[in-house]
Amino acid sequence: MYLARRDNFWDDFFRNPFAGAVDQVNSSRLMKTDVKENENDFEVLMDLPGVPKENIQIELKDGYLTVSAKKSSVTEEQSSDGKFIRKERFEGSAKRSFYVGEYANEQNISAAYKDGVLTINIPKEPEIIPEQPKYISID
Repeated sequence: MYLARRDNFWDDFFRNPFAGAVDQVNSSRLMKTDVKENENDFEVLMDLPGVPKENIQIELKDGYLTVSAKKSSVTEEQSSDGKFIRKERFEGSAKRSFYVGEYANEQNISAAYKDGVLTINIPKEPEIIPEQPKYISID
């Protein structure tokens, strides 16, 4: 029993928070997202700290908007005589998908990335007003 707890502790201790996040559960924890409804659009705000803009991809397919992000880093520390004290490498990716509707197209969706926050604006679906019946007079 004690060994199992210890193993779980060390698994979490060495786990990079961005590593291995390919499923929706892990990605939702890593890619914190707020969705705000405005008058004419939806605004998606996604935290992607430390991810270079060129490593973010937004795809629209079959009504689903998918955001993918990749991150890699190398941390090196050396002692004064040049022997490695610590050297770590990391590479990971995460992905999240949102259903935005079949009406959405890439020309109407805009995105910006600033200070680790990805902002995506998705126009609302045009409201369909049911057509009133038209009567034809009989002579």
